[in-house]
Amino acid sequence: MLELFLIGIGTGNPDHITRQAEKAIEQADLVLLPHKDDSKAELAQVRLTLLESLAVQEPRIAHFDMPVRRQQGDDYDQQVDEWHDAIAQRWNECLSSHLPAGFGRVALLVWGDPALYDSTLRIASRLGLSKAQVHVVPGITSMQVLCSAHGIALNEIGAPFLVTTGRQLRESGWPQGINTLVVMLDGQSSYEQLTEPDIDIFWGAYLGMPQQILMQGRLAEVKDSISAKRQQARQLHGWIMDIYLLRRR
Repeated sequence: MLELFLIGIGTGNPDHITRQAEKAIEQADLVLLPHKDDSKAELAQVRLTLLESLAVQEPRIAHFDMPVRRQQGDDYDQQVDEWHDAIAQRWNECLSSHLPAGFGRVALLVWGDPALYDSTLRIASRLGLSKAQVHVVPGITSMQVLCSAHGIALNEIGAPFLVTTGRQLRESGWPQGINTLVVMLDGQSSYEQLTEPDIDIFWGAYLGMPQQILMQGRLAEVKDSISAKRQQARQLHGWIMDIYLLRRR
């Protein structure tokens, strides 16, 4: 039987790997390793370094190029659906090439946790596998690492918080009844549009990695500095992964 293991690996720090994740990787017959464009080669290298530390050698690694998502037009949901289909096709090609008999244990390393703002499970559903064939190994999320790095609690006493995306923040604004927002997947620095005077921001990029950057303060006072640092870091590394927490005073 073919088994697919979706393994959360945290934010790039090898110490974020759980023992369960180590065991799943070590026992895999094949590890799928995605590559993006050359400017993001460092992301693939992080995964490769992790695999090398667990004695996973090249014959067990299936490299593939990630398709590029179409971004023209206002049909966002359709763009994402097409993109997921294309990724699933790349997975199928790897499986057919490396496991022609159609059985074995396959691992895919997922940033953070596969269940939080990640589409790996939705892509896996396109492979026609049963629930018994797909296994999820949880990982440390960037949300946890952000709060730990800043030394803050995620929630206020007895209060809810909301995890959302930059796109939702831009289009819908600050939701009612919530004082704490965690914003992920924000390529547009959506915090810049907020004008309330009493909002604090806790921002982090490359969390858990040697190049980690942290900034915090009153949003109105530091948002320009964060945006400048963000742009500088993207130009330096060719990519950026960041997340931030917003809290009304």
